[in-house]
Amino acid sequence: MGKRGSVLSQFQNFDAYAKTLDDFRIKTYYGAALTILSTIIIITLLWSEFNEYRVTEIKPELVVDKSRKEKLTINLNITFPKVPCYLLSVDVMDVAGETQNDLTHDIYKTRLDADGTQIHIEKATDIGDPTKDIVKIVNSTDPGGENYCGSCYGASPPESGCCNTCDEVREAYIHSGWSFNNPDDIEQCVREGWKDKVAEQSKEGCNVAGSVRVNKVAGNFHLAPGKSFQQNHVHVHDLQPFLSDGVQHDFTHEIHHLSFGPKVDGVINPLDGVGGAVTKGHYMFQYFLKVVSTHFYFLNETVIYTNQYSVTQFERDLTGKDHTHSHNHNHMSGLPGVFFNYEISPMLIINREESKSFTHFLTGVCAIVGGIFTVAGILDGFIYNAEKTFKKKVELGKHL
Repeated sequence: MGKRGSVLSQFQNFDAYAKTLDDFRIKTYYGAALTILSTIIIITLLWSEFNEYRVTEIKPELVVDKSRKEKLTINLNITFPKVPCYLLSVDVMDVAGETQNDLTHDIYKTRLDADGTQIHIEKATDIGDPTKDIVKIVNSTDPGGENYCGSCYGASPPESGCCNTCDEVREAYIHSGWSFNNPDDIEQCVREGWKDKVAEQSKEGCNVAGSVRVNKVAGNFHLAPGKSFQQNHVHVHDLQPFLSDGVQHDFTHEIHHLSFGPKVDGVINPLDGVGGAVTKGHYMFQYFLKVVSTHFYFLNETVIYTNQYSVTQFERDLTGKDHTHSHNHNHMSGLPGVFFNYEISPMLIINREESKSFTHFLTGVCAIVGGIFTVAGILDGFIYNAEKTFKKKVELGKHL
């Protein structure tokens, strides 16, 4: 028993928290005040530390983008209050030589009245589209027969060799490089009421929304007036309807949304809510975009592959200048419209969502509690010793 007591006695020597006797404890008013104040500070800091522990943060990392042969999805929603839908063409071209003229897939046009109210929703349809309000008549000797083949009036016919609708005649004219300015002389257009439809829609606006898939290389997409096509490897727009319908059109616009890839909460696209106002028809808006691939890795194991971009804007007044109706990716001057020229950055941004570990939280808690009590103890001791010294001087002064 004595040996065991000796071992325990030696073990007690390791106690770093030696206990004072209760009889020698002195409690003071300022000590109580310091204790209450310290408790309030500790609770406040612990609550702040707990909230910080619960909050996640995104840590970015920049690496070289090694992706190959990927496609890029462009999401857009743009309103043109002064250009009707039948005049708008959405086209894409890139440095690889691929061109997509007058896109209709996954692009939706919404007709708007003068007040901006929606009139009708149609999937990239246009005046003269045989799928809208027009019965396409094929192989008949007259509009009601079975062996008819409509004339293309000297223009290049389609594969069928017949132009049975006004829109087919118009396409034939465009591919022949002719201006489509005589619909009253074309039997198909008279039968379909082309002129009346143009007059009805000429003062409308248009909202263009949807998505476009493009090669992940530098290029441009634009919204410009008139039907577009390739002629001798040159991108051409038929501006005749835009210039000669008797209505002053302009490319005042508002970009509601423009992004490259899936949407990510918290990521703001710099062109969302941006627009341009103009009163001249021959006016070009250009946006130069630098697109950077971005990957998001979240704590719930969700992974999103998207893109971010920066933008620089340029405007050009084409009035009074020698303008051309054609352009390619290096030469776009002369064509009114809104152009988005994008370049692909060789860098990739990886954003990882991270949170503080529980051990980090416990370390913070211990640091707060220990630090506050230590500082409070130092202050308490300083005040206590200062009070004792002051009392001794007072007593000494009384004796003198």
